[in-house]
Amino acid sequence: MAYRHRERHRTERIGWLRASVLGANDGIVSTASLVIGVAAAKASPEALMLTGVAGLVAGAMSMAAGEYVSVRSQADAETAELAVERREIDTDPSAEHRELSAIYVARGLEPGLAAQVATQLMAHDALGAHARDELGITETLSARPGQAALASAASFAAGAALPLLAVALIPAPPVAAIAGSSLACLALLGAAAARAGGAPLLPATLRVVFWGAAAMGVTAAAGSLFGAA
Repeated sequence: MAYRHRERHRTERIGWLRASVLGANDGIVSTASLVIGVAAAKASPEALMLTGVAGLVAGAMSMAAGEYVSVRSQADAETAELAVERREIDTDPSAEHRELSAIYVARGLEPGLAAQVATQLMAHDALGAHARDELGITETLSARPGQAALASAASFAAGAALPLLAVALIPAPPVAAIAGSSLACLALLGAAAARAGGAPLLPATLRVVFWGAAAMGVTAAAGSLFGAA
């Protein structure tokens, strides 16, 4: 029986994985830091919850808007580049053929074979060949603004809800309880993101925990300072 070679690649996950991880991480860190800063200033549990909910809503909308604008700009740039490439293929296909052949020669093909490959690929899909091999634009990695915005907003809200659970479930929660539960969630997020992306678990986990702890520590210090004033 013939053996079917199967490979698992994760490049198709890059867009949504980046937006989701960034959103969830930001949701946990920013909301936990915000609540910790207010808690350090001796605010009431009601004020903590109100602060956290306001941070969740504002942060989710900010993440969605920022991610959409950023990725939309990338998509516009890709569209403009493709328009230029399409015009060049229409007006001077010979030059574009030589350009594509040169790319394949630089990658290790013999000049004659590179010319044949360029001829066949341009006959099949000239714009697709140049987009992929000259511009680095592929269907898998192309910008998707709507997807990125929704993933960022939803993941931020999910991440921000975790510190709020500590506020809701623990009567008069101390700063240590909010920080500890948030850092545990960050550790799980870092490990899950590393596993989904095929990266080593420990460095990714330590990275998000370290920066999350730093953000919470600075905000707690600021809250204590202004609370004592």
